[in-house]
Amino acid sequence: MGQLALFGVDLVAIAVLTFGIYFPRHRRRDLAAAYLGLNVGVLAVSGVLAQSAIGAGLGLGLFGVLSIIRLRSSEIAQHEVAYYFSALAIGLLGGLGGLGGLPAWMAPTFIAVIVVTMFVGDHPRLLGRYRSQTVVLDTAITDESRLVAHLEALLGARVRALTVQKVDLVNDTTVVEVRYELPVGTTAQAGSGATSAFAGVR
Repeated sequence: MGQLALFGVDLVAIAVLTFGIYFPRHRRRDLAAAYLGLNVGVLAVSGVLAQSAIGAGLGLGLFGVLSIIRLRSSEIAQHEVAYYFSALAIGLLGGLGGLGGLPAWMAPTFIAVIVVTMFVGDHPRLLGRYRSQTVVLDTAITDESRLVAHLEALLGARVRALTVQKVDLVNDTTVVEVRYELPVGTTAQAGSGATSAFAGVR
């Protein structure tokens, strides 16, 4: 497959990933723009590198450098990190997929696999009843069984795991990270794995 054709496949794939999968589910305009910019930027750089004899090596180095970049302007959830790496990988496949005499089908196939994987892996119906939250209770609870019972009554769900982060006996508060499962029939919502704060009731 020619380089221009691969560029076209990349642009279609990132458009589907961003506007067909990510944005309808999570509605973060800033990250949608970030994924587009990242993908097209990597595509442009890797496309130029592909014209040199050391393009593949530089492309792998570029992937390594970009892989350690963290977006510090705002907190992003783990599923958004997955979209970040998907946009990065698609850009590199689009820019470097024609190197080394690789079969014409290989890069487009892997691009399609990435998009399909994100569609399925981030689908609201996949484990949609499971949640994770950082809960702040306005009571200090040191007994784990009592804490589990309190959280289940508070959340209306079954607690699957918890980690007590802080018990303040002076101010009478408990901070706990809890993973729980909502009852059968609960409507799944996109982005349900995000961490949030929650004020408990005595």
